[in-house]
Amino acid sequence: KVQLVESGGGSVQAGGSLRLSCTASRFPHDAASMGWYRQPPGSDCEMVSTITSDGAATYADSVKGRFTISRDKANTVYLQMSDLKFEDTAVYYCAADRFLVRVPDGECWTADFGYWGQGTQVTVSK
Repeated sequence: KVQLVESGGGSVQAGGSLRLSCTASRFPHDAASMGWYRQPPGSDCEMVSTITSDGAATYADSVKGRFTISRDKANTVYLQMSDLKFEDTAVYYCAADRFLVRVPDGECWTADFGYWGQGTQVTVSK
């Protein structure tokens, strides 16, 4: 079973930057797409950004131009977050699947597809 471990969350003031990392215990051959979702307080799970094994990336409109996803040749995917806004406050989850196109209903942790990390908190203060 593939395990995903996120790191890099924390607290930052609006306008600041953070970089999230997610390392897979092994290369997920059956889950070549990796990405980030988030759970804002009191809101449903959202897809933030995804990246395929050949580097094709997608972004939610709310983060375009501010967030950049990347991955290395090993098992790690990164999310560079710049110009953070208060509304970016959320628990951020790393996920991997053959194709990352679905969004869990309600809570991210209830996802019934792919592999998921435990989540890392990002808090942006005004």
